[in-house]
Amino acid sequence: MEISSNFTIGSVDQIVSKKGTSNSDMSMDDFLKILSASLKNPSMSSEEGGNGSTDYMSQMIQFSTMDQLQSLTESLNTTMMMTQQQQALAMIGKEVTVTDDNKIVSGVVEKVSFSNGYATIFMDGKEYYLSNIQAVGE
Repeated sequence: MEISSNFTIGSVDQIVSKKGTSNSDMSMDDFLKILSASLKNPSMSSEEGGNGSTDYMSQMIQFSTMDQLQSLTESLNTTMMMTQQQQALAMIGKEVTVTDDNKIVSGVVEKVSFSNGYATIFMDGKEYYLSNIQAVGE
């Protein structure tokens, strides 16, 4: 899940994760199929190396760790998105200063809109990204 920097506040845009899958990515099932095939058809030459059971276990542990890190990244992205939504909702009725085409604009946040989980604010009927916010007051 990619979080666009247009929808983030402050330094949150520095913590952007780009999740994508390509044909070169391997799943745990793919790895286990290869491991199973390797165990069924062991190499008879000692030159190949890397065919020991400890090597397989090490690779499986590394693969599992990578899979868990991807799950953790997805959870963190979801948490960041929910936090960003709460921040936007807390701005309703507050005086906000934003940049708009290199101009400073101030006004009261009238409403918040959500699109694909991302929030934008509205002032005087115009929509602004959260990344445009410069200051929030009472």
